[in-house]
Order: sequence, then structure tokens, then C-alpha cells
Amino acid sequence: MEVSRSRVKQVTLQIVIAVASLGSIAVLVFRDAKWPRRNPIETLSITGAVLRQNADPRKQSPIANAEVTATGGLFEAHAKSDASGLFELSLRPSLRSGEPITLQFEHSEYKPLEVTGTRDDRLYVVRMEPVAPEPASAAGAEAKALPIRDVRVRYTVKNQTTLTVGSVAKQFEVENTGNVPCANHRPCSPDGKWKATTRLLSLDAGQDDLFRNVRVTCIAGPCPFTRIYSGDLTRPMRMINVSVLNWSDSTTFLVEAEVTRTAVTDTIRRSFPTIIGQTMTFALPAAAEGPTVEANLNGEEIVFPLGPKLILSWASCSVEVASGQNHTYRCELKEGYQFPL
Repeated sequence: MEVSRSRVKQVTLQIVIAVASLGSIAVLVFRDAKWPRRNPIETLSITGAVLRQNADPRKQSPIANAEVTATGGLFEAHAKSDASGLFELSLRPSLRSGEPITLQFEHSEYKPLEVTGTRDDRLYVVRMEPVAPEPASAAGAEAKALPIRDVRVRYTVKNQTTLTVGSVAKQFEVENTGNVPCANHRPCSPDGKWKATTRLLSLDAGQDDLFRNVRVTCIAGPCPFTRIYSGDLTRPMRMINVSVLNWSDSTTFLVEAEVTRTAVTDTIRRSFPTIIGQTMTFALPAAAEGPTVEANLNGEEIVFPLGPKLILSWASCSVEVASGQNHTYRCELKEGYQFPL
């Protein structure tokens, strides 16, 4: 009778566990069916370039610092074009695919422009019309504009030059008497058997100078019974410290090296810009310093320091720093100047 009751309890417990498991599965299925997982909010990226409006594609130069405003749904974003004309905007719009997005472009030297697009992925290439008209091609207008010819860009780069300014050859003797037992009176030979002598030689190359190509050579005496301690002589160093252990008769050593000096010098270099229409472009390495523009302005050779603010009396300039740290400059002529054909 007791066995039957225990069996009934065991069967009842198994039924309860099974029902509870089915209930949990049902709850999970119901929850997933009623509340589906939400996808993260999609970020909309708008990428484009702002160019100068011109019928000649070679004269459609990039426009830097154009104010770009994007509106769509409940969201709004702002950006500025860089020196290459590139602009990038990020939106989290409450828009359906295909609904409009309005892009507004403003710049003090160009007429405002409004472009309507959609949420669909695309690259925007926008061309803005200058406020001031293009210089007239008539002979009279060309005669009034000051001509700028023979444009060159001059800059300096620092170079390190290592010169040999001298050499050293120093002999030194390590005196000792061979075949004398050490008897634990240090220094001793490496095996501790024979009396030895230690000699240290120090050499100083002097301020701003370094030793290179250091050589230590035993040139006389029982050289096999010596040991040289000098550290790493392969690298340039101001101080040479050579220690010699001798456990036989007297020996003579020679220390040789070149004395070098490293000087930093400025090297002048020149670059010739590419001129298309009324815009010139040139690139300088990251190490370039003091860029200046040399040009023949109205028949007179003049040097124009560019300076950190990129100020030229006859052009508006901008600079873009590339990933390799090279600097790309773009200069657009101001009204009243021209690059003659």
C-alpha cells in the first residue's frame, strides 16, 4: 500500500513538471508573437560634394565651407563642406522610403541653392552659381584684369645630415705578469687560476658629437689571454668605455672610431601648381614649412608669404589634410585678376 502511494506521488509530480514546461513554452511563443523584436533605428547618411557651377567641367572647382542643412520628417542636420567640397550628414529620420528630404546650401560667395531628394541611397553632386559673374572673355575685360604668370610655390623641409668631423686612434697597455697564481686575490683569470690585471679606457666625443664604427683590437702581447668588455659598440655613442682583463704578460690595445656630428639644415624646394581656369591647385608634404607663392604680377616678380591663415591679396585659398598628412591647397582668383591663357 505504501509503495502504491509513493508511485502515485511520483507520477503526479512528473505531470506537474510537464504542465509547467508547456506553460512556459506557450508564454514565450505568445510573447514573441505579440511583441516582435524591434530593429534598431536606422541611421541615414547623406554624402555629397559642392562644386562651382561652370559649363566647363575642368572649371568646376570644389567649394569649401558651404553651409549644408538637411531636413526631413522631424529631424534636421547641419554640416560644412571641406576643402575638397565633401559634406556628410547623419539623420535618424521618421521617414518612409521615397519620402522627400530637403537640402539647403549657403555660401557668402555663391547664390543659395535648395535641392530636394529622397531617402534612397545616392551621392549628391551640387553645383552652386557664384554671386559675382565669371570674368568676361572680351578683350576689354581681360585688359582690365591684372595678369598673374609664372606661378611657383616655394617651401622648406628640414633634413638631418651626419658628417664625419674627425677620428680617434688611442693605444693603451694592460700591464701584467704571466703565470702568477691568483690565490683568490682578485682580479683573476676566468678560470680563477692566474693573477690578472684590469684596465679601463674612457673616451668622450664631446658636446653634439658621437662615436661611430668603434673598433677595439689587441695589437701586441699574448692576446689570447685577454678578454674585452665594451658593451654594444655598434650604435652611435658619445662615451666609449672599454675594459680589458689580462691574465698573462702585458698586452697593447688600439681603440679606433670616427667622430660624427648631425646637423639639421633647411632645404629649399619648389612646386608648380596646376592651373585650371581661375583656380590653382598644389600639394605639399607634411614636413613642408613656410610656403610662399612666387609669381609675376602685372609684369613684376613678387613673393607672397602664404602664412597659416592662407592669405593672398589676389586669391582665396583653402587647404585639405589628406590621410597621409600631405596638404592639398586650392586657390581661386579674386575679381580683378586672371591667369592668362
